Amino acid sequence: MRGSGNEREAEVGGWWLPVMLVIVSFFVLMLFETGYAIHDRGALRDQRQAQEPTMQEAIKLRQQLETLANKTVQLAAEGDEGAKTVVDQMKRQGVGLGPPKQ
Repeated sequence: MRGSGNEREAEVGGWWLPVMLVIVSFFVLMLFETGYAIHDRGALRDQRQAQEPTMQEAIKLRQQLETLANKTVQLAAEGDEGAKTVVDQMKRQGVGLGPPKQ
């Protein structure tokens, strides 16, 4: 009888080791993936901060271009021939200019 008890312990204990290895492996994988995601998040934050000055300059340039375009449209509406030519050329190139803002 003693031999059959050892066999039973081997059978029961035999499946715990693979299950534990799978569980431990899963948690190690999750730790690795979490660490990698945290690292990537930091790298993306750094990239965004590095691009911020360029974005601010682009916003300023866009505002200046919109102001210039609006003034050109306004001049064209007032009858300036050169401004009309510029507006016509921009429309042909697909640049949408709205009516002059008052």
